[in-house]
Formats: sequence, structure tokens, C-alpha cells
Amino acid sequence: MQRIANLLVVQNNQVLLLKKPRRGWYVAPGGKMEPGESIYEAAIREFKEETNASPIGTHLKGIYTMMIQEEKEIVDEWMLFTFVAKGLSGTPFTETREGVLEWHPVESLAFLPMAEGDRTNLQFAVSQTGMQYGTFHYTQDFQLISETIQTSVEEEGLINEQ
Repeated sequence: MQRIANLLVVQNNQVLLLKKPRRGWYVAPGGKMEPGESIYEAAIREFKEETNASPIGTHLKGIYTMMIQEEKEIVDEWMLFTFVAKGLSGTPFTETREGVLEWHPVESLAFLPMAEGDRTNLQFAVSQTGMQYGTFHYTQDFQLISETIQTSVEEEGLINEQ
């Protein structure tokens, strides 16, 4: 199973997104974890590699299972760990081999072209408290079949599940 960590920086009510050339979809910078690496280390490393900048105030916002289906059969599965940071140190690249880096208003997460599961988790990351967990089922061309979402919020030492 692949493990992916991505990191969304929110600064001045804008988010730094990577526009991938293949589909023209927007994603949060990130990528595959290396053996022995923590999810936090992977998110920071991938972000720095893809942006040439360092995130400030990084924390985990979501853990997701992504399932790729052909008919009813699961043909691929991976885990996605989504982090958010409240700032940035350094000047990000404008373009890399991974795609074009662009700042967009937070509200644009509602309509920019992206995988629908990414829309769900990135909007949560910038607008909600707590953690989100989910499972997304996609076709092989990344059309969303279904999603199941749960959240939890820690309040004064207690976990409230919704």
C-alpha cells in the first residue's frame, strides 16, 4: 500500500496549490513517503522539495483511504495524510517538474479542477477544527464513486466524535 503525505499552506486567506500538467488538476504539494519516514517528516520533505519553501505551524488534519476500482474490484489502494500549515518561510518556486505553483483564495477550493476527494479534505483542512477521516472510492480515471467521512474534535481533553 502506498502512503502519501500532502501539505496545504494557508497564508493571508490564500492557499498554495500545485497545478499538475497531466490533468490540469490542483493538488496540495506532497508525495510518497520513504521507508522509515514518519508522516510528518514526509509531508515536510515533500513540501520543501516541491516548493523550495518551508511550512510554518504544520499539523495533521486528515487521514484517508483511497480505493481505485475497476467494476467492483479494488485494483489499487493507498493512504493519504493531509497536513495544513499557517504560514510559509522562503519564496516558493513558480514552476517545477511536478507542475505550476500558484496562490489561490481559500474559497477557490470549492471550484478549482481537482479530484473530488481532495476537494473534501482540503476544504475541511482550511475551514474546520479537529481531524477528518475518510474513505474515497474512485474509478481508474479518478471519477468519485463514493466517499465516507468521519470527524473528531478534541475539547478540553475529551474527544467528541461526529
